[in-house]
Amino acid sequence: MKIAQISPLYEAVPPRLYGGTERVVAHLCDALVEAGHEVTLFASADAATRAELAPVRDCAIRLDTGAFASNTANLAAHLSQMHEVRRRAAEFDVLHFHVDLLHFPFFEDCADRTLTTLHGRLDHKDMAPAYKRWPRYPLVSISNHQRRPLRQARWLGTVYHGLPPQLFAFAPRPAGGYLAFLGRISPEKRVDRAIEIARLAGWPLKIAAKIDRADRDYFRDVVAPLLDAPGIEFVGEIGDADKAGFLGQAAALLFPIDWPEPFGLVMIEAMACGTPVIGWNCGSVPEVIDEGVTGTVVDSVEAAAAAVRTVVGYDRARIRSVFERRFSAAAMAHDYLDLYAGLAGRGGRALQLSA
Repeated sequence: MKIAQISPLYEAVPPRLYGGTERVVAHLCDALVEAGHEVTLFASADAATRAELAPVRDCAIRLDTGAFASNTANLAAHLSQMHEVRRRAAEFDVLHFHVDLLHFPFFEDCADRTLTTLHGRLDHKDMAPAYKRWPRYPLVSISNHQRRPLRQARWLGTVYHGLPPQLFAFAPRPAGGYLAFLGRISPEKRVDRAIEIARLAGWPLKIAAKIDRADRDYFRDVVAPLLDAPGIEFVGEIGDADKAGFLGQAAALLFPIDWPEPFGLVMIEAMACGTPVIGWNCGSVPEVIDEGVTGTVVDSVEAAAAAVRTVVGYDRARIRSVFERRFSAAAMAHDYLDLYAGLAGRGGRALQLSA
């Protein structure tokens, strides 16, 4: 099968540091190539991929220190990308987009040959009318909860994110003696809540997190004053090379979010290391966590602090096993191949599941 993967241009594929969508696209491309398919990745030139790379920008927007970042410039880069995909569209059996709905006005005549994975939240103003305006595009959610604001959209399926097992070494006996927070410093990620949980539970907390420009004031005014508390360590932003050690040596991952999380990649990164997750009952969290096996879902700081005593005794080998079954890159690729094949019965070309 000839498959085009169209990635956002904000981060490298995979990202050098923080980044979710581009990381998932990278692992999906490699897994599809491993399965014997011809994959072309439309991304920035700094991508590291087993697919054939179709570079549409010299480097990821975030890494471009020589350019002035603006919404207009970002849009211009993505419009140029859409032009190149459109020019080559006839070469592929399926066009798999990961750029929200940016491509909708340009591919209406071949919408049945496209698949669009939505990676973000869908409850913002103007989204529902836009998806109603372009109803022909087959959509994929990354959790069932993510669909709720757009129940009437043309959902083809839900595919959970996956990661290569070899990327994260299994840690059967964590030696770090700390709780971990990994992600981004922002009000909805609630690192302040993680600090409160750790202090109430009596455990040290290590925080590895990115600080976006938009969240610098929040970090300065809300988070920074909390970092002076005993046992709280701010590590800063880390990349893939450091994640396995950081998560694997943690007793548990705290995921105390306060927003409708579409998926939560860090949860399965922790599971890949055998590390249990204490997650808040928001968004996709109850779908991703196998209650009592890979972690637990809580509704309060007190419940989260009490859960630490329980989850540290979970069978870490079993957590890793669940990750391999549910959230490997190969499992993700298999689920997408099923959907690609399903396009044949929905007006698309006749597609074969295997190469």
